[in-house]
Amino acid sequence: MGEIPPNHGELAVGQPDIPDKLFFRIGEVSHLVGVKEYVLRYWESEFPGLSPRKSSSGQRMFRRKDVELLLRIKHLLYGQKFTIEGARKALQEKSRAAKAVEPKPVAQTELFGSSPVVEIRKQLLEILQLLS
Repeated sequence: MGEIPPNHGELAVGQPDIPDKLFFRIGEVSHLVGVKEYVLRYWESEFPGLSPRKSSSGQRMFRRKDVELLLRIKHLLYGQKFTIEGARKALQEKSRAAKAVEPKPVAQTELFGSSPVVEIRKQLLEILQLLS
């Protein structure tokens, strides 16, 4: 098996413009992505990151991130000729790489020492002394 190109998870240049909306119905998504609705429902069962909400009437409501993920899936499956399993792994790798780049949150103990209350109290006393 050959090497995977560095941009294997990226979309092709011909990506459609996604309208600026909060939610999309499955028919709209089908048109944007260029696959039938039943294909979208199948992909939903195969890719854990894809989880559209359902309206009170049971209609699937996709968010922009869902549409972008579907476009990536289509690119991997149809453009890069990945299998479902291969596309799933490629998306997981990309997700892991993105998480590794994210900065870790700073713990309170790193900012204030063992107890933030002690440091805050100390600083408040210093302010009080300056004011008096």
